[in-house]
Amino acid sequence: MKILVTGGAGYIGGTVTRLLLAKGHSVTVFDNLCHSKRSAVAEGAEFILGDLADRPLVEKTLSEGRFDGVMHFAALIEAGESMKKPEIYFRNNTASTLTLLESMLATGHDKLVFSSTAACYGEPESTPILEDAKLQPTNAYGESKLLVEHMLRWMNLIHGFRYASLRYFNVAGAIEGYGEAHEPESHLIPLILDVALGRRENIKIFGRDYPTKDGTCVRDYIHVRDLAEAHLLALQALSHESRLIYNIGNGQGFTVLEVIESVRRVTGKQITVEEHERRAGDPAVLVASSEKIKKELGWKPEFAELDKIIASAWEWHQKRYA
Repeated sequence: MKILVTGGAGYIGGTVTRLLLAKGHSVTVFDNLCHSKRSAVAEGAEFILGDLADRPLVEKTLSEGRFDGVMHFAALIEAGESMKKPEIYFRNNTASTLTLLESMLATGHDKLVFSSTAACYGEPESTPILEDAKLQPTNAYGESKLLVEHMLRWMNLIHGFRYASLRYFNVAGAIEGYGEAHEPESHLIPLILDVALGRRENIKIFGRDYPTKDGTCVRDYIHVRDLAEAHLLALQALSHESRLIYNIGNGQGFTVLEVIESVRRVTGKQITVEEHERRAGDPAVLVASSEKIKKELGWKPEFAELDKIIASAWEWHQKRYA
């Protein structure tokens, strides 16, 4: 297949790009490099430097490429920042995606795999969360992604536009030679690994008064390779399905303190903790049920254990800063 990957210089998009290339597919990466570097683009992929808000460039890319499908990862991802600057999230995540959809319709492209988020659910009424749970985001980031899902539903109903929306939680781990490298970094596991490497004095915990077993937030962690496989399965399924919505997760949650303890076990390093007040918009528990995609597409995560996920991230982290 010939595939366009937006945000393909990022952590998840870059991993997906490498998986696609390894499986013999042709990939074009479209990225504005706002939180990445040109060196993050996979060798063997065509690269186009551009912003999704630039409709003429997006349409030109699609018209010249004639792609079998589009995988859309380009987005701002910081929930905390979205509660301070919601406008840039609606501009970058929602409005720019509308430009992509308009461009796809205008050029005859009708298959999209959308990198959504479990933040669409907000504070769940029960866990693990099923795909038919209420959609009530508690932060502007989740709302910006949910608005895209609403647009996709209408594009499907009116234009027959085929799409898969994959909602997932915390992504971690690394594949050989490529892992998490956000600029700036804000995700829990690489931040803790920074402490293990001595690059950071401590790890900050935001909130110790959540209704969980140790008072810290509970999250579901999925290995980036398992997530990448789910995206490819979803794209293949769009050849005979018109609308797919799946949760992608481990099905089990870990508290922030349990993640820190796992890093201690894997690295053998001491991890100093600094406690802070809660951040706005952080739900107490987010754990997904992935039974639907397992049953319908045969997806099965290979990295179900947190220590294994962190071990792959630790290997990458050490090489990155060697």
